Amino acid sequence: MKIANEIRDFQNMINGKLIQSSSGRQIESINPSTGKVWATIPNSTVEDAESAVRAARRAFKGWSTLPAMERANYLRKIGDLIVQHGKELSELETRDNGWVIRETSYGLIPSLASYWYDAAGATAVGSKGDTVQLGSSSVGYTLREPYGVVVGILPWNSPLFTFTVKAAYALAAGNTVIIKPSELASVASLRYGELINEVLPPGTLNVVSGDGVEVGNTLVSHPNVNRVSLTGSGTTARAIAQSTAKNPKPMTFELGGKSANIVFEDADLEKAAQGVTLNGIFTGNAGQLCVGGSRILIQRSIIDEMVTKMKEVITEYIQLGDPMHPESAMGPIANAIQYEKVCSYIELGKKEGREIIIGGRHGGKDLLPDMPHLAEGYWIEPTLIRVDRNTLRICQEEIFGPVATVIPFDTEDEAIAMANDTEFGLGAGVWTTNLNRAHRMIRKLESGNVWVNTYRTVGPELPFGGQKSSGYGVDSIMEFTREKTCYIDIG
Repeated sequence: MKIANEIRDFQNMINGKLIQSSSGRQIESINPSTGKVWATIPNSTVEDAESAVRAARRAFKGWSTLPAMERANYLRKIGDLIVQHGKELSELETRDNGWVIRETSYGLIPSLASYWYDAAGATAVGSKGDTVQLGSSSVGYTLREPYGVVVGILPWNSPLFTFTVKAAYALAAGNTVIIKPSELASVASLRYGELINEVLPPGTLNVVSGDGVEVGNTLVSHPNVNRVSLTGSGTTARAIAQSTAKNPKPMTFELGGKSANIVFEDADLEKAAQGVTLNGIFTGNAGQLCVGGSRILIQRSIIDEMVTKMKEVITEYIQLGDPMHPESAMGPIANAIQYEKVCSYIELGKKEGREIIIGGRHGGKDLLPDMPHLAEGYWIEPTLIRVDRNTLRICQEEIFGPVATVIPFDTEDEAIAMANDTEFGLGAGVWTTNLNRAHRMIRKLESGNVWVNTYRTVGPELPFGGQKSSGYGVDSIMEFTREKTCYIDIG
């Protein structure tokens, strides 16, 4: 493997200090656009994980007893700091996982700041209880209290966003936090933690990188960790559930998806063609998103017209290229393991599918011949595969890349049955101008999130969570507090 000339070294943040792994071991971070090492992160140990728990536990008393408005002031300062360091953070995220700079700069950073500001405003909400007059001489009331130490487990596809929604609301509620980023994309999270610690008291927020089995398991099973929030795979969720069996604790799981984007014959096809491609699956991070609309269901009467329009959109707008260049619209696959997985599904699609509508190629040498510095990167072009039925593996299994299937349907009932015929239930899209149909679909789709005539719009105003194998719970201030009931006899 070739190595970049300048290797940057990043460290854990524990108890307000930058600390290397106690063993001195490191993990090489690969820039997915080039396939070259560009940074190193700590390969932390059980001892490091336990140090983070101790730091968070010590900090909990002081942080949790602050008035809500004081915690809010800290969180607003973090929001301001993120804006100030937006250019640096967006570049780190892009180099770390390949998400194109035009999205990490102009979309991600403002979004992160707004979540910190929203969490600041939510501190008062998370501190309120209810009072009940139980009788002439008795009264009852409830308190909302933080859990204690919260562990957030991050994925490699969107580290900074998931870091933010977990840490901001957990801190707003009065918890202290430990973040465990994926060892496949930890750089931006380590720097993010360093910046946030310029504002927070030591130990309030800690970031520890390393192997999921050694570090992650130690954190989630630790008796002094009180809540776990994971964004990741079902495999990781099952492992966490097993490791906490002897020491049960509340958990939030936001897992995978195989979302259906459903286009009816009365839809605005121009708008739908852009929505299901650019917003739905062929995104700046190459379709590596849990809510990606990887099953495009199209009413049979318009399927040929719709396919033509989708091909035109892909050809015109999806430009592969150096993710640091502002004109690049789609970046590489984030790591070698995922690259091989997606390539294998494309080969499977060639066997299972009716035809490759567009795409199917991979590899920097073939796709970007004029950019030799990207030859060893993990590049896959946008790929649409037409199929005849929803039961194929490429329609049922999460691919997590820029690959989507196009499936015909005839009736509304058939579309609903097909959309729900999956173990997942994270997202769904509906494209129609029929308002009655839109409301029927919303009610009948087995999904935590449904978009109508748009796709993948999220924000702090509304919760985001899944059903079925896509997980349960949401990262919100109420989820990060528990309710205590008190009865008083006033005589």
